[in-house]
Amino acid sequence: MDVSGEVLASLRGVHKRYGALQALAGVDLDLHAGQVLALLGPNGAGKTTTIGLLLGLLRADAGQVRLFGQDPQQLAARRGIGVMLQDAALPETLTVRELLRLSASYYPAPRPLAESAALAGVEALLRRPYGKLSGGQQRRVQFALAICGRPRLLFLDEPTVGLDVPARQQLWDTVRALVGEGTAVVLTTHYLEEAERLADRICVMLRGRVVSDGSVDALRARVLIRAVRCQSRLDVAQVGRWPGVRQAQRDGERLHLACDQVEAVVRRLLAADPDLSALEVKPAGLEEAFRNLTDPQPQAA
Repeated sequence: MDVSGEVLASLRGVHKRYGALQALAGVDLDLHAGQVLALLGPNGAGKTTTIGLLLGLLRADAGQVRLFGQDPQQLAARRGIGVMLQDAALPETLTVRELLRLSASYYPAPRPLAESAALAGVEALLRRPYGKLSGGQQRRVQFALAICGRPRLLFLDEPTVGLDVPARQQLWDTVRALVGEGTAVVLTTHYLEEAERLADRICVMLRGRVVSDGSVDALRARVLIRAVRCQSRLDVAQVGRWPGVRQAQRDGERLHLACDQVEAVVRRLLAADPDLSALEVKPAGLEEAFRNLTDPQPQAA
C-alpha cells in the first residue's frame, strides 16, 4: 500500500511554558510519510520542545500531540520511531555489534544487523568498543542505532556534526533511500546546505511559533534580495553606493552584488559598462531566506 504523504505525527494548537517562558505558542505541524522536514530556527525558537513533545518526553500544556494516532508516551507508538540526538550517552565498554543487537531487541521487526551496519557505514567497527571510537565514528554508530528498528519516523538532530565528507555523503544517501521507502524524517541542523540538499519541507520557528512552512523554493521566494553577478571593471565601492545595492564585492574581474531592486540595478550596470558580460541573476539562497525570517532587523523590508 502506498502510504506516501500519510500524516504520521502532528501537533494541533500546542502550547508549552517553562515558568514565565513561553516555549511554544499555538504550534500546528504535520509530519508526512516519505518526506524530510527540516526544522530550523535560532536557539530558543522552540525546536527542542517540539521534538520533546513528539518523542513523548514532554507533555503539552494545551493542544494535542499525536504520534501514529496515539499519545506519544504510549510504548506502541514509540516503537515506530528512531532517534539520533546531538548528545548520546552510550555504554562505552560495549562493542558496536552489542549495541546494535541491544537496540534492535526493543523493536518488533528490526533490520538485520548487517544491513543496519552497511547503511551507516560501520561494518568495520562492529568488534570495537564504542568508547574507543573517534567522535565521527561514534556519530555513525548512533545513526545505525537510530535506523536499526525500521522506524517509520526518524528524528535526526545535527546528524553530520563531526563527520568527514564521505561519511556525510553516505548518511545523506541513506536518508534519501529511507525516505524513498516511505520513512518520515525530521531534521534539525545548523548546516543550511544540509537542509537545502535533503529537505522536502522547511519549517522555520521563531519565539515558539511557526513563521514559515513550505518548500525550499517557497521560502526563498519570500526574500526580496537577489544575487547579481557579472564581469565588469566598474569600481566596486561606487557600485556599492547605488540605490538597491545592499552589498558589493569584487572577485578578480567579477562583481558580486546583493540587491533588493534587481531590475533597476541591472539597467544601471548595463548603462554604466557597455563591455559588461557574464551577467547572472539568482534567487536568494536558503541562508539569506532563513536570516531574513529570523533576523530582528531583516535585510529586506
